[in-house]
Amino acid sequence: MGRAVMLLLLLLMAAGGVAAGGPEVHSLRGSWRLGNGNGSLSLRGEVPGCVHTALHRQGLIQDPYNRFNDVMYRWISLDNCTYSRTFKTPFDVRKWQKVNLVFEGVDTVAHILLNNVTLGRTKNMFNRYSFDITSMIKEVNFIQVHFISAISYAAEQSRCHKAYSVPPACPPPVQKGECHANFIRKEQCSFSWDWGPSFPTQGIWKDVRIEAYNHYHLIYFSLTPFFVRRAQHWSLEIESIFKVVGAKPIAGLATVNIPKLQTQQTYSVKLQPGEGSIVLLVNISKNSTVETWWPNGHGKQIGYNVTTTFIIEGGYQIEKISKVSPSVCFIAGIALLEHLLYISCI
Repeated sequence: MGRAVMLLLLLLMAAGGVAAGGPEVHSLRGSWRLGNGNGSLSLRGEVPGCVHTALHRQGLIQDPYNRFNDVMYRWISLDNCTYSRTFKTPFDVRKWQKVNLVFEGVDTVAHILLNNVTLGRTKNMFNRYSFDITSMIKEVNFIQVHFISAISYAAEQSRCHKAYSVPPACPPPVQKGECHANFIRKEQCSFSWDWGPSFPTQGIWKDVRIEAYNHYHLIYFSLTPFFVRRAQHWSLEIESIFKVVGAKPIAGLATVNIPKLQTQQTYSVKLQPGEGSIVLLVNISKNSTVETWWPNGHGKQIGYNVTTTFIIEGGYQIEKISKVSPSVCFIAGIALLEHLLYISCI
């Protein structure tokens, strides 16, 4: 570690007091209340989960995969359901500059309210949704997620689209599926496929949580290994997305350590106000032999532990421990890209 980097580290520790603690995180997974559109159903619905699993657990429907139950239970996907629950705020809101309500996965079209105030709407099953609730969270809160039938929504989107045809309109009749799946950002096979039935369900299929933080917060982190063919060595790209509360940039350090590959590198980083990305390029030591991951039966499944540590002024220390597995797909992919070809590795 260079003298300049060491000096910056000491200044950060002196100015900000590198703390072990971080944001306050409280999951809202567990038991919610589930009701249907006309109020004829009211039952317990687990989160993460969906309407079909809730009905099955309560004994209100049989196994949806048995015989022709996929057709018998088509009414479930045509209904509009609501998930709701009451929760107490588990911390003192006054201690935090920012409080967010985060949905990792909502399936799919929904209207979200907190204490009868609209937070926003969702229409993509694959997106993460985060809502600022700093000014509206109370000691006791009531949250509601009103779903719209994915079948009805897709059909309406298709009717509104008049510019050109988007085939196929419907799956083959033998699949007994639903139409216009290509007009909604939802798992396409849930509208039926040649190997599976049609269950375009509704629900909160990933975690829901409250996040409270000061100064900044790490909201996304990913690692991508790749082989640099011309230089004949492996590299690792680390992308981190931070949310900064204040109006000024925040300086810090990021250290990446991969013990088994004799690689440790430290970088000076600067977090910009708002939401921004930091990309670190780590060159793996040429003194180390990188073993690649192979599918079962074709070779070893190798993984390397990677520790990424962020020390930011005025905040706390963030440590991310991950495992990365270099793959032969990356080698083949980059070689082909150099010839302007595309490869998809599954």
